[in-house]
Amino acid sequence: MSQDNKSLDADRLSGFRTDRRTFLKGSMAALGTGAVSTGAVRGQEGDGPTAGDVPTARGADGMVSSAHPQATEIGAEVLRDGGNAIDAAVAVQFALNVVQPHASGIGGGGFMVVYDADEDELYSVDNRERAPFGATPDMFLDDDGEPIPFQTRRASGDAVGVPGTLRAADVALKRFGSRELSSLIDPAVGLAAESGPEVTVDASLAEAIVGNSQVFNDAAQSVFAPGGTPLEEGATLTQPDLADTFRTIRDEGIGAFYKGPIGEAMAETVQDAGGSMRPSDVGRYNVTIDHPEYVEYDDVTVRTQSLPSSGGLTIGQILELVEPFDLCREGRQSSSTYEVLLEAFSHAYADRGAYMGDKAFVDAPWQGLFDEAYLETRRAGIAPDGSANGSPGPGNPWDYQPGEPYRVEPLGRAELGGGPEKDTGQTTHFTTADSEGNMVSWTSTIEQFFGSGLMVPDYGFMLNNELTDFDAVPGGPNEVQPWKRPLSSTSPTIVFRDGNPYMTVGSPGGKTIITTVAQVILNVVEFGMSLPEAIAAPRVYKDTDPEIIWEQGVPEAVRTELTDAGFEFAEEPAQLGNVQAILVDPESGEYLGAADARRDGSVVGI
Repeated sequence: MSQDNKSLDADRLSGFRTDRRTFLKGSMAALGTGAVSTGAVRGQEGDGPTAGDVPTARGADGMVSSAHPQATEIGAEVLRDGGNAIDAAVAVQFALNVVQPHASGIGGGGFMVVYDADEDELYSVDNRERAPFGATPDMFLDDDGEPIPFQTRRASGDAVGVPGTLRAADVALKRFGSRELSSLIDPAVGLAAESGPEVTVDASLAEAIVGNSQVFNDAAQSVFAPGGTPLEEGATLTQPDLADTFRTIRDEGIGAFYKGPIGEAMAETVQDAGGSMRPSDVGRYNVTIDHPEYVEYDDVTVRTQSLPSSGGLTIGQILELVEPFDLCREGRQSSSTYEVLLEAFSHAYADRGAYMGDKAFVDAPWQGLFDEAYLETRRAGIAPDGSANGSPGPGNPWDYQPGEPYRVEPLGRAELGGGPEKDTGQTTHFTTADSEGNMVSWTSTIEQFFGSGLMVPDYGFMLNNELTDFDAVPGGPNEVQPWKRPLSSTSPTIVFRDGNPYMTVGSPGGKTIITTVAQVILNVVEFGMSLPEAIAAPRVYKDTDPEIIWEQGVPEAVRTELTDAGFEFAEEPAQLGNVQAILVDPESGEYLGAADARRDGSVVGI
């Protein structure tokens, strides 16, 4: 969107305007040749990561970045053997199911964005879980009509959606890949089997086991806390039942899962926990292939997931809201920049909660959300004036686009159901690229760490709790309905510059994914940071709840100034996200890959 088409009150932007980004915009500064922009990572306070902590790699023929070294190496080996980026991504996903069984797997789903270099086209493979046909809008309410506590509904069979990860792997390979699924699942069989390469429990998995063992069923307990003792960091993790399941899928195809004994056992496990899933629900599942949302910011085009993920629309709205403020003039670590970001986040999340849901079931006002006149009304509450704007309500984007909503009431009982959930969820993100220019950005999840806590007995994989992403209180666009997909924040993204892929980025973190991805994009495009600087920089998160989640490295002076202005920071810092990203050198065409130091990320260049 052109700067000339944007009108902002001059007084509100006094001190923020400058000529159209004449500094900190060189492609080499953005790529990471050592240039450090105003307010970059070197100015952090506290114990947060620095750019030097971020694992990086360069490669002319391919790149793999994931949250675990063994998974990354398996994907890299696929590339070395002549496979393409889609083949490598599928192999990484199966490997992650073994080495990080708490974060993703065939019992879950997610969203994959694929750039097909031959077609010069971008696709999204939507493998979001669906509510079974027995689901009802009030299934998360108690007998008094009040929402069941989150941890209780999380651990119920009603929380489990029909999973899509395995179907996505199969469909993506058939549409974009060059290898058979059987060959790409084989390395994961070896990892899971007792006779294969040893898998040790890392710090993230050990912490997740301790933090979630209270929801484990007996099958999960026997693997991750045998005899009631949680596996500790450094312990050997063996999963023979999962290895057998993968062998069955390898030898018989995905039909064994969706229309065979594995799916039947899964449905039985869900029903035993009080859910309604039937084998017929599992057999009905398929992915959808769509085109991602896009928004233009400065000289890039940001393309990310469409509904039922709110990531595309909400990231797009955040970027549109903040673009006229020309934040780079004040610097990334200034209180004015933080104030604009926090206010933009809260306004965008207010609209997200009011208007977004599964686009097959509801009509979201996407034109109105991006209409410049509507954006200007929202910017009225985002002035960097040293005064917090409280918890803004949603605007009315329907006034700024043709027609009327036809499949949902924009606001329903959901807005009366109390404050937002504090739990931010977890998942995993990984990204791949190959010598032909194909790229994959894939965020895969079972929702909370270890999902519902339900492992399918004798089959060794965890089941998701994705249906807790629906509003517990019916009446809004994200209420539970049969075969509906719950609203997500998952945001696998590919950024284009001059019509060519420039950067992939994505992160775990539940609702905080949106602000994490938005901040990394802004760090590169707006503030001219290198990729490792952009990933290491401290992050903040705010939705419609007054409390701000923040990371080590957010300057104490900024927090003090904004607290005096009426903002509410959490008492202690927290970790936000775990970014995996690839950037393309516009001059050489080489890939620069980076893996977040907030977890045990790993990146390999080919």
